[in-house]
Amino acid sequence: MANIYFDYAATTPTHPDVLAKMLPYFTELYGNPSSIYKFAQGNKTVLDVAREQVATAIGADEKEILFTSGGTEADNWAILGVAESYKNKGNHIITSSIEHHAVLHTCEYLEKNGFEVTYLPVDSDGVVSIDALKNAIKDNTILITIMYANNEIGTIQPIKEIGIIAKEAGVLFHTDAVQAVGHVPIDVIDNHIDLLSISAHKLYGPKGPGALYIKKGVKLKAFIHGGGQERKRRGGTENVPGIVGFGAAIERATKFMETESARQLILRDYLIEQVLEKVPFAQLNGHPTNRLPNNANISFDFIEGESMLIMLDMQGFCASSGSACTSGSLDPSHVLLAIGLKHESAHGSLRLTLGESNTKEQIDQFVEALIKIVARLREMSPLYEDYKKNNEV
Repeated sequence: MANIYFDYAATTPTHPDVLAKMLPYFTELYGNPSSIYKFAQGNKTVLDVAREQVATAIGADEKEILFTSGGTEADNWAILGVAESYKNKGNHIITSSIEHHAVLHTCEYLEKNGFEVTYLPVDSDGVVSIDALKNAIKDNTILITIMYANNEIGTIQPIKEIGIIAKEAGVLFHTDAVQAVGHVPIDVIDNHIDLLSISAHKLYGPKGPGALYIKKGVKLKAFIHGGGQERKRRGGTENVPGIVGFGAAIERATKFMETESARQLILRDYLIEQVLEKVPFAQLNGHPTNRLPNNANISFDFIEGESMLIMLDMQGFCASSGSACTSGSLDPSHVLLAIGLKHESAHGSLRLTLGESNTKEQIDQFVEALIKIVARLREMSPLYEDYKKNNEV
């Protein structure tokens, strides 16, 4: 049985065109860019090309792009880098309660080392309050780090407003844009963004490479010490095949973004409409319209998301759940709790994220299977039995 994949927010396949551009750098053009002979220096040139491709996608200058091992490292570098480089100015950081763990756990680490962190709440749609942000800024605030779009519920934040507030307050602004790049237009200058994180494998590129945009004038010290690569701020031999693939993938994603995002938005809305119409006791999580064009996060009362995932998997559907059970924790998603869902509703959630391979026919197949799975699980649910007794369903 072939898999029908609805988990593009987790990762994407490397596109064949991207892979084709990477392959020579594994076996033929394998020189180390730090070597001085011509055979290797050609690889220094392709790194510059990829840097320009990444910069163009977000409206930056290629000298402001530094390659990393992915989005997690980029988030760590941005936050820890500002904390170290600007600690003489202050020790207060502002973030949101729904950030990726790469941000939250880094902030928690800093809290244990003398820094103060404010975790802004969000409303029921997952949007940060601009007024709350303004009120949180203090004389010792050095960084605001708020994600561009949420990886679980798809809500897009008021990034330009946040950037303006940060600029007026003289505070640096970092955004984790891992889920947003390639799906929505991004301009770091127009949005007053100082630091921005990207990951290649969310863009039909390879797993491994990522990038941190560091605005000219932002002083971050070296994050990895070694041979002086990446403008002496991230040592280590560059992942040339991966970076070539990253550049090709982000250029391709940007080229087709308008038409593909429009196509996915139509499919997303159809998926949401079909599920909410045909499956009782279901609700959409996240902002109804101001969300990523490929994201649908839906909660189902009286059942657990893990059970749905297992049964969907048995029928060839790949999706993800609203709890962290797959990582060894039975805790519900911190994002879903932050938008006000009860524990039981958060446990009964599915995240469905669309990509280039998905079709309306696949959505119809999925909804047909989901209807039966939810009905079967509710038949076994004591919570649903109690509800029926109390409400005479």
